[in-house]
Amino acid sequence: MFTGLIEGVGRLAAREMRGGDARLRIDVGTLPWGAWASVQLGESIAVNGTCLTVVSFDSSSFEADASTETLALTTLGELPVGRAVNLERAMRPTDRLGGHLVSGHVDGVGSVVHAWDDGRAQRWVFAAPAALRRYIAAKGSICVDGVSLTVNAVDDQGFEVALVPHTLAHTAFGETKAGDAVNLEVDMLARYVERLLAAREENDRGPP
Repeated sequence: MFTGLIEGVGRLAAREMRGGDARLRIDVGTLPWGAWASVQLGESIAVNGTCLTVVSFDSSSFEADASTETLALTTLGELPVGRAVNLERAMRPTDRLGGHLVSGHVDGVGSVVHAWDDGRAQRWVFAAPAALRRYIAAKGSICVDGVSLTVNAVDDQGFEVALVPHTLAHTAFGETKAGDAVNLEVDMLARYVERLLAAREENDRGPP
């Protein structure tokens, strides 16, 4: 489980295809040494919001396997080598939950429509697949490339958020541009509410 508060910006150093799967090597970049020194084999790290398992590591990078499912449903299969990526290690039970609960299980891929300056911040508009838009609500939370963001507005194509200067300076959004694909994870609470309502409707209808 993650919070969507990015700890560092790394880079995709290599992608080696292995019979349909891929072995990724990620340079940890700006991830603080204090956060990296205690890394362990088998732990989870979110890379652009995608939960990956560490299979090897050294002082400046780690490797993780991406399954065919991960490659198909996230941007990691097409992300150019050398591209900046957002990194977050899994949260501990004692951590402050400054963002929102993020599973690292990407629901779909959206894209950047455009961005513009708004004071010292920026407004960004993202397109989202139709299947995900029903889970996105104004003033609700959404995870974009692993970053916990608050939704300002929603329309029939996607949603708008505001990125404060700290987010722009300390995440990979500083290198993201219009047209780029992004990983999206909707708020898990919305999914549970939908499932509960569907189950209640099934119970109200009774047996066929």
